[in-house]
Formats: sequence, C-alpha cells, structure tokens
Amino acid sequence: MKKYILKSTLILMLFTLICISCTDSFVEREPVYAIDSENYFNSEDDYYNALVGAYDLLQSSYINVLLGEIASDNTVSGGESANDVIGFQQIDDMSHTSINSNLKDLWNWMFAGVNRANYILEFKDKTDFVGKEQIIAETRFLRAYYHFELVKWFGGIPLKGDARFALNDEKTIPRSSTAEVYESIEADLLFAIDNLNPIAPETGRATKGAAQALLGKVYLYQNKFASASTVLETLINSGTYSLVTNYNTIFENNAENGPESVFEVQYFDGQGAGFGCLQCSEGNVAVGFNGVRNYTGPLFDSGFSFNLPTQEVYAAFEVGDNRRDVAILNIEDWALTTGATYGTGYKHTGFFNRKYLPRQGDSNIGDQNLTNPNNYRAIRYADVLLMAAEAFNRGGLNDVKAREFLNQVRRRAFGDTNHDISASGAALTDFILEERRLELVGEGHRFFDLVRTNRAASTISGFVANKNEIFPIPIEEIQFSNGNWQQNPNY
Repeated sequence: MKKYILKSTLILMLFTLICISCTDSFVEREPVYAIDSENYFNSEDDYYNALVGAYDLLQSSYINVLLGEIASDNTVSGGESANDVIGFQQIDDMSHTSINSNLKDLWNWMFAGVNRANYILEFKDKTDFVGKEQIIAETRFLRAYYHFELVKWFGGIPLKGDARFALNDEKTIPRSSTAEVYESIEADLLFAIDNLNPIAPETGRATKGAAQALLGKVYLYQNKFASASTVLETLINSGTYSLVTNYNTIFENNAENGPESVFEVQYFDGQGAGFGCLQCSEGNVAVGFNGVRNYTGPLFDSGFSFNLPTQEVYAAFEVGDNRRDVAILNIEDWALTTGATYGTGYKHTGFFNRKYLPRQGDSNIGDQNLTNPNNYRAIRYADVLLMAAEAFNRGGLNDVKAREFLNQVRRRAFGDTNHDISASGAALTDFILEERRLELVGEGHRFFDLVRTNRAASTISGFVANKNEIFPIPIEEIQFSNGNWQQNPNY
C-alpha cells in the first residue's frame, strides 16, 4: 500500500485522479489539471471528475476475477509454461507466499481505489451543489466495493475514515479487525442505498439496486442470514431486474448492461496498455489472458491460455443444462465442428472460459489481448436470486422461498420446470451451492463461496485449513509497517 499510496496521492494532486476510463458511455474525457489537491473541489465538475477517477480502479479488478477462479477448483493456472506468471502458478498450487507480485498488484490497486474514494470524502463538505448526495453515495459504494475485495482476500486491513492514506501511515495506523472492516462496509452501503436512485444517471454508475445487492452479499459472507434475506428480497420484489431469457446472450458485447445486470465494471478499447502497466488498460485484460493459445478459426481471437476450466467442472453440468457450452468452450469439439486450429499450453485441459474469451470484431487499439472491451458482470440478478435462496435456507428462515429463487435460475438453465429442486434443509443447501458454481463459473466467485461455507479444505487441492482462507499481506507492507502490522497466520 505504501508504494501505491504515494503514487496515487501524487496523481491526485497533479491530475485530480483522472485516468480517463470507467465506461464506454460514462467517461471519455480529457484530464483536468489542478495546482494541488487541497485547492480542488470548488465546483460540481471537480467532484464529478474525481468520481471518474474513483471508478477507474474498478478496471484493475480483472486480476481479482482471474485469481478467484484459479484459486478454486474450477480452473487451473494455464499459460505457456510453469514459469509463465509465477504468481498465478503459485496460487493454483496453494504454494503462494507474501512474495507474490500478483497479490501485491491486487492489494495496491484496490487500496488505490480506496484512496481515491477517500479523497472525495475528505472534502465532501467543501462545496455544495444540487445532486452532491448522489456523488457522495456513489463514492461510498465504491469504497465499500474496494474494501470488500480487500477483506475477502486479506482479512483485516487498515482504515482511515474519510481521509486519504499518507506516507508512513502504515507505521501508526493498525490493521482493523475483519469485523470492523465489515462494519465500515455496511455503513457505506446503507448510506448508498438511502441516497442512490434505482436508475443510474449514466450507464455504468452505481444504483440503489447495486448497493442493495452488494450489502446482501456482505451480510451473507458474515453469515448474517436474516439481514441478507431482507435486503435481497427487497431488491427482488422491486422488479428492477430480471433474468435474461436466453443465457447464450448474456456475455456478448451487445448484451452489456442488460436487464440482468445489477452492476458491471465497464471496459472499452479507448486506450492500449503494455505488460509494464496492465492497470493502465481501459480494456478487460482478463479476456486476452483467458484466450485460446495460437487460435485461428471463427468467432474468437487468440490469447494466452490462462485460467483453464477443469474436466471436473465441465462434467458437473447436468444433461440438458444450456449453460455448459455458453460458459465453457470445449476446444476439441469446437475444432472438429469448425476446422479451427489452436496450440496447447501449460496444464492444457481442453477447455476455456468462454464467457470471457476475446471475440473477433472487437475494435481494439494496441495489443488486442490487453484492450478487450468486454464488461465484467460483477453482480448479476441470477447471483442475487441464489444469494437470497442461500440466505433463506441456511438461516432456517423459509425453504419455500429458497426453492422458489433457486428454481427460477434452474428453469432458465434447462428451459423447463422438470429440473426443479424439491429438497429442504441441508440437502437444499447443497443444491444451492452447486447451482452457484454452475451459474457463476468463470466469474471469480467460487473460491470465496467455498471458504465462507467451510468447504474449501475438502475441495481445493493443496488448501491448508486455518491458513489459505485468506492470502498473505505483501511482504513490503509488513516491512514498511515496522512491526505495526502482523502477517496473516501461517504465512
């Protein structure tokens, strides 16, 4: 955090946080320069431009999605060889340590998002204008989003309230407990729910529904089932969102921000990037990383063959489940059908994450593998339904409602009611959690679902209980803190 705090603070001071990104419809603006950060926030435009900067770091969360799958039993690391992105390989094998450059990136980028949000909140009372509550509410939603990513990955983290982190804070500000971080997240989201509209002022910005869905997930991660069921059922009953009838269309570019999208991380191809600054890309870097190695053929572009689905998850889909071939590309079957050719890389399984494969026809600037415009569907309505089902079931609240929400998702998957689940109690829990795996495969949730339900140690190869539930704090942070922060247990 120290390195990135300094970097992002300087950027904030000189360029008012504007990296110019966020969405293909929300942000395509030129940088606005200021003398220094203390003399900023004098107009509505200043707050808006700073908000753009706070959204910008969402695009760096591609690494969270990739690693959330690779760490689970859904996928293996892949790549060209055992030495291709060592950090991915270590996380796949559960041999990662505090010296892992990819975990360091995740920590740095999410804390940069926190700091950009805190910059706005530090000056939230400086200038009044009509509509400022909307901007402050979006800011608090974003801070909650970044904090939630950090606490999922690392456990307790330092908090500084509505103020930016500064150099040497790590020596004096302790790591808050996990419970304290969740308390802060809940407060931010409750404020956001009270002050956001159901309809975003611009495509890609946070809504009341997005805040409700994220709060429901935050409650679920803490086993606060009654609270989760209440907020999620309220969102469902609002009628704001619906399942897309044709699952085949959800992950195509022309279906972005559709009726099932509760919150999407917006990407576009307006700026290229290189391996020296992956977070500089306005495109979804994960898409090229997922791509088929040395591919020639229809529909897809080639890529780096990371994040390969396993035979086990491919086989987990029932006969007649329409989601399997949308979620997972069986490259051998595809090649036989289309005449496509491809190369094989490390840990080749024969399967690829089709939801986020690069598609031909995308207008890319620079390296096509680093600038794909595919949005990340961060929270889908199907996820909301399954979270509600889990909350009602695991909380012992109402299995009838749990089955109703679960079966809505299954009816879309199979196109009939013949596959409805009628179980109750613990058996229903198993069905719900398996449905989450199948519905959300490739979307980065699996590892955390296994951890929070105490199923990781029995499911993930190499997982060590009381250690691998969270990841190590980057070694530099421990060293910079001069003994103020302790490393996570058993690392």
